[in-house]
Amino acid sequence: MSKKVLIVSGDAVEALEIFYPYYRCLEEGFETVIASPTKKTLHTVCHDFEAHSETYTEKPAYQLPSHVSFADVKAEEFDGLIIPGGRAPEYIRLNEHLKPIVAHFFEANKPVASICHGSQVLTLVREHLQEREMTAYQACRPDVEACGAIYQANTLHVHDNLVSAHAWPDLPGFMREFIRLLK
Repeated sequence: MSKKVLIVSGDAVEALEIFYPYYRCLEEGFETVIASPTKKTLHTVCHDFEAHSETYTEKPAYQLPSHVSFADVKAEEFDGLIIPGGRAPEYIRLNEHLKPIVAHFFEANKPVASICHGSQVLTLVREHLQEREMTAYQACRPDVEACGAIYQANTLHVHDNLVSAHAWPDLPGFMREFIRLLK
């Protein structure tokens, strides 16, 4: 029986951080569903590091359809959860239907993978992050620590069912570890 993976995101998701996991899961033969606040075409962005900027830059990227709205997700039907970064996490975490989805994966001890600003979504379930080790993009360290988690400076970290990474350059290890936990 094939595994089923849920990716939660929205507009301004970092393009590599959603496309790479999505296609990698499809390549493994997993049924992969992208959920967003409403079922729609998502507008992704490209974040990059350029010499002239003290932070990352952002440019428009590709479009990608979501398959279902958060309100219509039945979390118990899924075996694993992926939370990409970009700017999407800062606003999707305001959706009332997202917290129970994310909480389900921790309560059922299913694999959760959060990359970059995806850690902002995890602030919804701080009760599941107490004393848990994780990493995220360095600008998200205050969010991680405010949840009671222990920030790890390494760019890829696995603690129990949680895989976390800094940013898109870490995607190969991020997906390798998520798939290992899922299998």
